[in-house]
Amino acid sequence: MVDKQQYELTELLNYVDPSVLDYQEWVNVGMALKEAGYTASDWDAWSRRDTKRYHSGECFRKWDSFRGASTPVTGGTIVQMARDNGWEPYYTDDSHEIGWDDIIGPRDGVVIDRSWIEGKEIVGPGDEWDPVGQLVKYLETLFEASENVGYVTSAWYDEAKEKWLPTKGNWDRTAGELIQQLNKCNGDIGAVLGDYKPEVGAWIRFNPLDGKGVKNENVTEFKYALVESDDTDIDKQNAILRELELPIACLVHSGKKSIHAIVKVEAANYDEYRKRVDYLYEVCKRNGLKVDTQNKNPSRLSRMPGVMRSGQKQFLIDTNIGMENWNDWKEWIEGVNDDLPEPESMSAVWDNLPELSPSLIDGLLRQGHKMLLAGPSKAGKSYALIELCCAIAEGHKWINWHCTKGKILYVNLELDRASCLHRFKDVYEALGWSPDNLNNIDIWNLRGKSVPMDKLAPKLIRRAAKKNYIAIIIDPIYKVITGDENSADQMAHFCNQFDKVCTELGCAVIYCHHHSKGGQGGKKSMDRASGSGVFARDPDALLDLIELEVTDALLTQEINKAVCQVYIDWMDKNKPDYEPSQDDMCSQSVMAKLCEKYLKPDVYKSMQKDLFAAEKTVRQRTAWRIEGTLREFPKFDPVNLWFDYPVHHVDRIGSLKDVEAEGEKQPWKRNFSKKKSPEDTKKERKISLETAFEACGFNGSVTVQNLSEYMGISDKTVRNRIKEHGGYWIDEGTVGKK
Repeated sequence: MVDKQQYELTELLNYVDPSVLDYQEWVNVGMALKEAGYTASDWDAWSRRDTKRYHSGECFRKWDSFRGASTPVTGGTIVQMARDNGWEPYYTDDSHEIGWDDIIGPRDGVVIDRSWIEGKEIVGPGDEWDPVGQLVKYLETLFEASENVGYVTSAWYDEAKEKWLPTKGNWDRTAGELIQQLNKCNGDIGAVLGDYKPEVGAWIRFNPLDGKGVKNENVTEFKYALVESDDTDIDKQNAILRELELPIACLVHSGKKSIHAIVKVEAANYDEYRKRVDYLYEVCKRNGLKVDTQNKNPSRLSRMPGVMRSGQKQFLIDTNIGMENWNDWKEWIEGVNDDLPEPESMSAVWDNLPELSPSLIDGLLRQGHKMLLAGPSKAGKSYALIELCCAIAEGHKWINWHCTKGKILYVNLELDRASCLHRFKDVYEALGWSPDNLNNIDIWNLRGKSVPMDKLAPKLIRRAAKKNYIAIIIDPIYKVITGDENSADQMAHFCNQFDKVCTELGCAVIYCHHHSKGGQGGKKSMDRASGSGVFARDPDALLDLIELEVTDALLTQEINKAVCQVYIDWMDKNKPDYEPSQDDMCSQSVMAKLCEKYLKPDVYKSMQKDLFAAEKTVRQRTAWRIEGTLREFPKFDPVNLWFDYPVHHVDRIGSLKDVEAEGEKQPWKRNFSKKKSPEDTKKERKISLETAFEACGFNGSVTVQNLSEYMGISDKTVRNRIKEHGGYWIDEGTVGKK
């Protein structure tokens, strides 16, 4: 038995019209109500809607005869009847997934409360009606003068079906020709179209033809569709069609129990026509109008206005009613059940404002909001996002900002599973963090399995619904972009998917995107992301990475600091009582001499490996500046970073403060800057060679290969520089001072 608390059967009966049921179906409703615990009054109240067949007291007499059966009629019968007439259950099962791109979902497109709908009377033409005028107006409304019209005035009797059926009819004349001849026929339609049988009536096709036949392939324009229902009271048909605001070009009385609505569908081709007709029929069904599905074909015949049928007029009820066109109507239908909140008065909340969402990343992003990290290729964006995952999982600082501790999902769209997992471990170790909260990190590896974002969003929401994530990172978005990256409306639709994830899960969504091509230094941070400006305007926080141009002088300075630190570390470990000055600790040559003096030869030689490693690390290091555009927080000062693979480190010393970004100089500065003189170039080369020789002279033996690796130039160039300098000699690859 259907649980009365699960579905209120009397509510479902609003979707079932008793006037269209046969006797047994009506009795089944009564039996189902009694089986489910309802009363005879419930059955009687519903039955009263069939004004033609209702008899007072009949329901109560029948009710007493329902004494149960071995296979009783249950409430499921009413549920199925309601579903057949457009009702959809509200699913509460979490396993039920509704796609974002569903044409129509539960309750969508329901405009009419069928328990309140009243019939709208149709006023027909009187005795003085104008049949020719009716038909001419129909033709003028639906057709261009040059379009061929299909019509049928002859019929044949089908003995098996015991009914008159139309022949193929005619299709050789245009609307313009027919209108011209009708206007001259003195009211005799038969003289133009051929005589029809008054007991049968006549038919006409509502879409233009090619003049070669009457099949679907002969339709030249897919302008209109036919909506007809024989199962609903004709006055209710009229009311429902008007309440639905259908874009009806012509509304025709069939001369019997139905209305023919010629609806503007304005399809570009047959495939689009089929989709639009399916949508149209579904909306009609959901609103209580059971449409005859045999009328879907674009070449279908409809009733011709201006003729008689068994003593009744086939007449034009109205033209051009409802919405102006298909697009306006569809937008209106889909907006009826938009589930949008109502506007609220500021005065009502002034003294009781809602709490702001708590911060996820202090000073940058709130929980439930969106953040975009943009940057060029090889900026380490993925590593930065993995660093962020680790920071949120552990509740640590990310780059320059503290993070709230919580559970996070990393959606990996680019890396293979093994590489991704290794990256997480590498980042933890490089940051020096203890992995105490690895259970806070979930990784969804989708390389080779990603789908467009509008398809991914519902799958993501379903998997994350019970995980209590405070953030979801999607890396990178180019793998799931739908539409043209440069189209504002298509990218707005794409970004709306992030809103759905935020709203449904109550968590932040963080994603990364690449820069457009060309130099970015001269652009504002919000203008650097590739594609539409939507990428800059949509997120609540936009962080942008841009590379800094490290000069030779700065590189030499950084190498000097790194090499000196190696000397200091080895001295601290092997000669802890030494006390060099601050100046000594900043000079490679001084520190090299101190180490040579105090360290044992074998220890001094072992140190060489660390020196080379330190220099190599510095040469591989890249410099970056991170800027931001924030919606919820004040603008922050640019943060300069070193990307020491695999993590980013903030430049706390200020070495990068005055370094310009790649392409940052204005063109006139770049084109007309002062060129170095030959003397300056020679001097720089001399200093560079001396610095390299000093750094490589760990044990008194320096080779061309050592200098080549240190300076990042070829062996041949090293030899040329030594020859140019004049202060060094070369003997079979070994270099020494003269």
